[in-house]
Amino acid sequence: MSAESFAALVVDEEDGTVRAAMRDLPVDALPDGDVLIAVAYSSLNYKDGLAITGKGKVVRRYPMVPGIDLVGTVEKSDSPLWRPGDQVILTGWGTGERHWGGYAQKARAKAEWLVPLPAGLTPQNAMAIGTAGFTAMLAVMALEEHGLAAGDGEVVVTGATGGVGSVAVALLGRRGYRVVASTGDQEAREYLAWLGAREILARDVLAAASDRPLESGRWAGAVDSVGGSTLASLLRAMAQGASVAACGNAAGNELHTTVLPFILRGVSLLGIDSNYCPLERRRAAWNRLARELPAEVLDRIGRVAPLSDLPRLAEEILRGQVRGRVVIDVGR
Repeated sequence: MSAESFAALVVDEEDGTVRAAMRDLPVDALPDGDVLIAVAYSSLNYKDGLAITGKGKVVRRYPMVPGIDLVGTVEKSDSPLWRPGDQVILTGWGTGERHWGGYAQKARAKAEWLVPLPAGLTPQNAMAIGTAGFTAMLAVMALEEHGLAAGDGEVVVTGATGGVGSVAVALLGRRGYRVVASTGDQEAREYLAWLGAREILARDVLAAASDRPLESGRWAGAVDSVGGSTLASLLRAMAQGASVAACGNAAGNELHTTVLPFILRGVSLLGIDSNYCPLERRRAAWNRLARELPAEVLDRIGRVAPLSDLPRLAEEILRGQVRGRVVIDVGR
């Protein structure tokens, strides 16, 4: 590989079949953007699993370098916002879907998509957070802005061993909330308790069907990365005036519920979109993440894997077999 080329995982489509392969690419193959970045790390998210395997309509044009997250160092900038040597984070804005993403040693991006790496946060730990952790923080911020406070009662986190769930449990636990972690991984009790969960709830409990439009109002708040019947169950059991921050659809896109939680209990359903989150809110969320998640938590949540492991890891994350966060070292 020459100095003017870089390694990347590229997905392409032929005759309706999506394939992923490692390639060496020239720098001039990168898409338009006013900032050239030497990528240090990316991460693995559920959406990345869909993109690599072709099992979801995530990628909008081929060929594509997936990876909705990256952190790296600015090599060249045509924008006054950034200078060579700046360390930056990119998440969302269609990266890895419409615009080549983080599964490569080089990337180009628009200057206004980037946020600075917060002081005290290493590049590796930034990707142990990644889109999943960023989404978890946006969910916590939304719940608190809608009145949730420590001491209000139990806060449930679904999909608790996944990336969003793990970070949400850690954030809420460290802020003094009584966290109940819902998971299908019954071997994860020690892990979730260490992160901050007070109680572990089997996934099937929340996924169970019910003919009742309302259940006992147990939950003061909820972070839901699962969707489907789990979200419907949460809505039935929210306390008066409580809110659910919804940020995932691992169990499906459809939501079968009634209006009663909303009109009889004043429940709020808060949609969390990390993809096109405004810049100032991004900066605020990343700064809070840097302050509130100690390195030992991020080291426990995240593990490092090379680019070449991504096809296998993509299948695993879609099967729900990935605990916590996978940091992708693009140099390996």
